[in-house]
Amino acid sequence: MIKKAGSLKKIEMKNAQGGLNSIFADLILEGDEFNKAGRLFNFVTFPPNSSIGYHVHENESETYVILKGHGIYNDNGTEVEVKAGDVTVCPPGEGHGLYNNSDEDIVIVALIMFDKR
Repeated sequence: MIKKAGSLKKIEMKNAQGGLNSIFADLILEGDEFNKAGRLFNFVTFPPNSSIGYHVHENESETYVILKGHGIYNDNGTEVEVKAGDVTVCPPGEGHGLYNNSDEDIVIVALIMFDKR
């Protein structure tokens, strides 16, 4: 299977996890394409002054790869500046969030995998 550039399903997430404004996802994988190993694999765009609110992952982990821009990552209550090239990992039972406090878009790849232990 090949998914051509521009063909991914796009969705708007308003106030995601209690965050500010809207962020936008391009769905890399959907439904059965995960083979029961995870539930989210997306490009996500955070316009200026948008965020995904702090949330905890139970029985799953989430990884962000920052592709473009910079912002503030909440790592279990500790705020850390992140920029393009950084990778964040939120293991099962921990929490995180991401805020775009800049004047340019942040673009990330987000991956949620199930904890199979």
